[in-house]
Amino acid sequence: MTRFERVPLATGVTLNVALAGDPVNPAVVLLHGFPESHRTWREIWGRLDESFFLVMPDQRGFAGSDLPQDIEAYKTDTLIDDIFALAKALSLGSFALVGHDWGGAIAWGAALRADPRLTRLAIINAPHPVIFQKSLIESPAQREASQYITAFRTPGFERSVEAMGFDAFFEKTFARHVDISLIPRSEKLQYIADWSQPGAFNAMLNWYRASRLIVPPIGMNVPDALLRAFPSIKVPTLVIWGMKDPALLPIQLDGLDELVDDLAIIRLPDAGHFAPWEAGAEVAAALEPFLAGEHPASATRK
Repeated sequence: MTRFERVPLATGVTLNVALAGDPVNPAVVLLHGFPESHRTWREIWGRLDESFFLVMPDQRGFAGSDLPQDIEAYKTDTLIDDIFALAKALSLGSFALVGHDWGGAIAWGAALRADPRLTRLAIINAPHPVIFQKSLIESPAQREASQYITAFRTPGFERSVEAMGFDAFFEKTFARHVDISLIPRSEKLQYIADWSQPGAFNAMLNWYRASRLIVPPIGMNVPDALLRAFPSIKVPTLVIWGMKDPALLPIQLDGLDELVDDLAIIRLPDAGHFAPWEAGAEVAAALEPFLAGEHPASATRK
């Protein structure tokens, strides 16, 4: 049974948090991405809630959580602070972290802090920040696939979406990834309801606007010197990748073994970007042994 709490954080926002499972079980915090909510995990929570205590927030700027309107409220460090503040607010002494899309970006950043409360890291179709920036510079295909980020950063883009209509945006967002006829109508209506809240779409786009990621125009070269040096990630890490993702190409897996000390990778050949609900059974089957401290049998290791 999934239940909900409004959880005020020391970072100044209140998050809407879905909770499933028994709090005596190992805690797992699951972070969604754009343009979703805690419902990213709708095909996951019923498969994991007997073994784990699942904490699934709407991140700041999304769905039922606070929707700050200033770009400054979405700096990466602030978004990471939210995760550790949420753990403190819920009295989680330790927890594993699972992230998809933007949630994965924040999960990578959280792991780079080497906070002892974070015990395991699972990433689903979310690139490591160093590899993503490097690919945007060196890979014409990834650069072309990521030009949407520049559009999302354009001032007033939310008004263009509102003029287009959220029904049309729903189709543009998901049709290139999945057969949208397979998304239940109730889910579509929930997406649109979340996006239609006053200020909601501006808040969601501010995640892109606040990011320091450089997305060069097609045909432009950017010096490698602009890449920051990152420490390696020490926490055991599982990366699950839907190989049919047209936005984040499989090149994002290249070189991960140089940045993560204890790495396992599971490739899902028939899944795309929205693997958590497009291939929920496969994702849950990969997560369960890893979150329990085991090595997933189908994973390749560093």
